Amino acid sequence: MTDNIAATSPASGIPSPADGYVGDPAVRAEWDNRYADRHQLWSGRPNGALVAEAAGLTPGRVLDVGCGEGADAVWLARRGWDVTALEVSGVALERAAGHARDAGVAVDWVHAELTEAALPAASFDLVSAQYPALLRTSDAAAERALLAAVAPGGVLLVVHHAGIDTRQADESGFDPADYVWPSMVVDALDDDWDVEVNEQRPRVAPDGGGGAHHTDDLVLRVRRLR
Repeated sequence: MTDNIAATSPASGIPSPADGYVGDPAVRAEWDNRYADRHQLWSGRPNGALVAEAAGLTPGRVLDVGCGEGADAVWLARRGWDVTALEVSGVALERAAGHARDAGVAVDWVHAELTEAALPAASFDLVSAQYPALLRTSDAAAERALLAAVAPGGVLLVVHHAGIDTRQADESGFDPADYVWPSMVVDALDDDWDVEVNEQRPRVAPDGGGGAHHTDDLVLRVRRLR
């Protein structure tokens, strides 16, 4: 989903509607509407796969792609990570910033689409994309952006709902072929990367919130060697 850090002037305060959003206005509007329909869209707790995979990592700089209402960002910041959180929805970012303020942690909020960002190249020790809605393109722009953000020695963690990627388009207009899945990230790897985890596993799902009905995760964890 879910930028040039300098261009968008991220701060630990609440982003404003005039914060220099970079991306497709239609994408922003779609997600703003989705968040505005509910007082709280997600559970408010960190994603289980992130908790499991990040537990053994030494805190450093982390990019949270598609941060939503901020549960993962707050969890990471509480554990000593220097967090940059990226999101297309201004509604979600307002909620996320409020949660971070209540938790007493600092997060750099970036209001932009990942593929329109100009994040510092190879600068994050962890890039986390939990169930991202990244649009697929012929030039693999989203996959390349995820990989480009990871520092040498760092980790890219991509988690998605198992089984959705193989479905046909449904009557609502949702077509899985329009989106990036972990297998596509694998296809974009070269010899600079080591695949540490690439599996389907039972989901450790928080109670309530959108997506709670999904039972299995696709978990991809890759490390940049150089």
